[in-house]
Amino acid sequence: MSTALPATNLQLHSTVRKDATLELSLAEVPLAEPGPGEVVVRVEAAPINPSDMGVLFGFADMTTARATGSPERPVVVADIPQELMGRVAARIDQPVPCGNEGAGVVVAAGDSDAAQALLGRTVAVLGGSMYAQYRLAAVPFCLPLPEGTAPKQGASCFVNPLTSMGMVETMKLEGHSGLVHTAAASNLGQMLVKLCNADGVPLVNIVRRAEQAELLRGLGAKHALDSSDPGFRDALTDALVETGATLAFDATGGGALASTILSCMERALGRSAAGYSVYGSETHKQVYLYGSLDRSPTVLDRSYGMAWGVGGWLLPPFLKRIGPEAGQKLRERVARDIKTIFASHYTDEVSLTAALSLESIAAYGAQATGSKFLVTPQA
Repeated sequence: MSTALPATNLQLHSTVRKDATLELSLAEVPLAEPGPGEVVVRVEAAPINPSDMGVLFGFADMTTARATGSPERPVVVADIPQELMGRVAARIDQPVPCGNEGAGVVVAAGDSDAAQALLGRTVAVLGGSMYAQYRLAAVPFCLPLPEGTAPKQGASCFVNPLTSMGMVETMKLEGHSGLVHTAAASNLGQMLVKLCNADGVPLVNIVRRAEQAELLRGLGAKHALDSSDPGFRDALTDALVETGATLAFDATGGGALASTILSCMERALGRSAAGYSVYGSETHKQVYLYGSLDRSPTVLDRSYGMAWGVGGWLLPPFLKRIGPEAGQKLRERVARDIKTIFASHYTDEVSLTAALSLESIAAYGAQATGSKFLVTPQA
């Protein structure tokens, strides 16, 4: 039996204003009854991913953030540099609900068999607007979790797990035999280590500190390299020779790291080359930028021949590329391995109101490696 639903739903919004400010606030929005193929999920947990912060903060300078509103309905305002307003022109005065994914319990369902089958089940949900007390969702966007799985355990069922599997599947689709991953001590990076270990995929992990490398080795990573080490380039080249990796996923985006990886790939290939060519190795080397931890320009020094590429990679286009049937198989594996390979660990939890405190924003906005926040809308 469906639970009686409230008339309205508390939801976190991000709004760009004409005066070059960003406003974060909580809004009471109508909560609709589910249609035949829909359910209403009482949201218990929703992670704050880097992709969520892109929507939350836009191009605002969060060092200018100031608190207004009331304790029950906090509002945060931050300045957007005038020269960046053109990039968010389509968002002006359009409240954007935030939160890419989350999990909770289905408390109301439409009359279709598929919807009714989810009533009372704990499900993960993808599709945005998850920083809210309730979420109306179509059945295909819900992933039933195994019996005994708590919403907090299933909250990060989509973005990081599907991204890690997407990296491995992209490797296979494009004919590579190993992977390189940067900012590899992240929640996603730790999943990728466990996934590659389970599937026998050669993986080279790049981090920025020695303790992060030790963390990954403790998870079973064979190659965990500290980019701040003076011998980093030589160590990376050696690891690339051993793994044969010619595909990299770079979360930093800016700076020269992508170029360094390509250069070391070329050096590794050169060790087994039959002869010299002015055009370099014929083996294609590819780096995909999938994050922007470093917002400076991407610098390429072109010291790696002519068979190379640098491009962008995002999860939604990848899922379209492989099609719904293959995507569903990936989601089913996530549900199966959510407590092992794809388990997420959170350093802090915040309610909807606490998520808009300046202290919390400074903490999760820092995107510190190993730090991950969970929004708990029912708190």
